[in-house]
Amino acid sequence: MRIHFLQHVAFENPGLIGEWAVERGHSLTGTRLDLAEPLPALDTFDLLLIMGGPMSVNDEHIYPWLRPEKQLIADTMAAGKFVIGVCLGSQLLAGVLGSPVYRNREKEIGWFPVQTTGAGSLFEDMPSEFTVFHWHGETYDLPAGATLLASTAGCRSQAFETGRCLGLQFHMEMTEPIIQDLLVHCAADLGSGPYQQPPQEIREEMWRLKPARDRLFTLLDRVSTRAFVVA
Repeated sequence: MRIHFLQHVAFENPGLIGEWAVERGHSLTGTRLDLAEPLPALDTFDLLLIMGGPMSVNDEHIYPWLRPEKQLIADTMAAGKFVIGVCLGSQLLAGVLGSPVYRNREKEIGWFPVQTTGAGSLFEDMPSEFTVFHWHGETYDLPAGATLLASTAGCRSQAFETGRCLGLQFHMEMTEPIIQDLLVHCAADLGSGPYQQPPQEIREEMWRLKPARDRLFTLLDRVSTRAFVVA
């Protein structure tokens, strides 16, 4: 399978998703939108992966590449190819599907549990609750016709699926270097809200990366099978 990722900042790369791709023998290419690299042609990939970033999907006046990126996402869905959006990527996916994206009532930063809904097919066999990494201040309404897969006390729309789309507001792809970089480059986001951990606590819970990796690989194996099913 040919996977192409869209990256918005240097410190939010595919992480463990790239590791999974290598282990499974998939090809992985990418576009650095922040470096004005050109977007790929539709016939050059099978799955589109949209990474995170500190900007808002509503910041087209600041980041003019957001508009063509959204168009590529729409074209990819129209072509029947699978799309995965992570954090900002899930917000972009929801926005293209017609949902408003707006500031969440609380920031979520750190290791917090998500509760699964038991609905949908991509989260089949996931536990009813598991802990993942969060770093976001915005959220979105569930797109029309989409199935809600997971929520938290601080943010309802944590994961959804619809057709050949998967949106993950939280991060399963994180590696320790990516988290360390976030703590440096996005330090201004840190605060003392009810769903925010201080940096030291975040670092002390890096052991959670291993179970997150295992669940991510199971999920991606399921997605890779779905990506080649004729709609």
